Amino acid sequence: MPRHYKSEKAWDARLMMECSLAVKCPDISTHLAGTKKVQQVLAKPGVLEHFFPDQPQVVEQVRATFAGLYTLDMGAEGDETVAMALATPDRFVLKPQREGGGNNIYGQEICEVLGKVKSSAERMAYILMDKIQPVPTRNCLLRRGKPLKISSCLSELGFFGAYVRQGKDMLMNDCVGYLMRTKSSEYLDGGVASGYAVLDNPLLF
Repeated sequence: MPRHYKSEKAWDARLMMECSLAVKCPDISTHLAGTKKVQQVLAKPGVLEHFFPDQPQVVEQVRATFAGLYTLDMGAEGDETVAMALATPDRFVLKPQREGGGNNIYGQEICEVLGKVKSSAERMAYILMDKIQPVPTRNCLLRRGKPLKISSCLSELGFFGAYVRQGKDMLMNDCVGYLMRTKSSEYLDGGVASGYAVLDNPLLF
């Protein structure tokens, strides 16, 4: 998290680790590859083609998994994104470069945040994403100390990957499991650690 990098000693420690022969989990380049900004750049026309040259079918399959991602960089394109978000905030999610739940910004709060930073470089700390509109299902959420009841729920299925490389040589890149999170549809955020969602399992037919 950003608070882990407030001192010069913290950056020195990270640099020492990166320069060492230790196995990093992850190394700095892989760490940065998982940020929202990199996701947004990967969605730009021509970027996937760089990684999958002469493989238009693969590019099409990967791009089909992307939600709309829009830059908030300074300039005309970022200005258009700001105007679009302020006009129809319920269509979008404003995301900082953070993980773990409880960090995303929705609805009218988007207008409040962008209203403060729209003319400054601070807006570049965020990206704008189309808000996914899933179909709710009826389910039971089991929580300690709370009554069990059937409610309208939304689920998110994610997959764990194991990726190991030595320099530029990839040694392993496999799917090794999944995580399903389910939350009440009354909540916008869906983090398990933040208390909004519970761990779940898919029922396969």
